[in-house]
Amino acid sequence: MANTKLESVSPSFAVSDLPQALQFYQETLGFDVAWTWGEPADLASVCRDAVAITLAKRADARPSGTSRAYLQVTGINDLYTRVEQAGANIVVPIGDRTYGMRDFGIADPFGNRLDFGEPLAEA
Repeated sequence: MANTKLESVSPSFAVSDLPQALQFYQETLGFDVAWTWGEPADLASVCRDAVAITLAKRADARPSGTSRAYLQVTGINDLYTRVEQAGANIVVPIGDRTYGMRDFGIADPFGNRLDFGEPLAEA
């Protein structure tokens, strides 16, 4: 294990409508489509900075809306303004938390939960 280094994590979210999911992640959160798979596509990946999320509309990826991810960011206030203006489903409003983070949570159109946090300066 001494030579093992974990490089990144890429959560998979089940969705019931892949085109709608791609639109949400692009327009609301500023992700780019990295790739799609299938004809019609039933699997895709969206990327932004060092984050990749796989979106799956497959029989083995059911039920939709059961996944959750916490993403550490910089510029959290700008991101919150963006998702708020886009009309995202904000499930936890932005705020400073006792655990040393300023964070908020949203749900995508399928109920998958994305929480975004930035360490507080004094933490």
